[in-house]
Amino acid sequence: MANVDKRGILDDEVFTYREGKDGKVFIQWQGKQVKILKGKQAQKFLVRIAGLPHKEAQLVMAKATGNFKRGNERQNK
Repeated sequence: MANVDKRGILDDEVFTYREGKDGKVFIQWQGKQVKILKGKQAQKFLVRIAGLPHKEAQLVMAKATGNFKRGNERQNK
């Protein structure tokens, strides 16, 4: 994982998630909802992220969103 986050963006808490009552998982990026996981995908995500250190959890959420790999995400200024 050493070369995955070369710019150090995942050091900050840019991704957060919450689990809904119906088993859905809502992933936010800088406070904006970007992905909803349902069913088996949501369960797999929750198992995978449980107990991970901060940076690894950020990486799991980034990969789950699918479109945060290119380095062209907007920065709030």
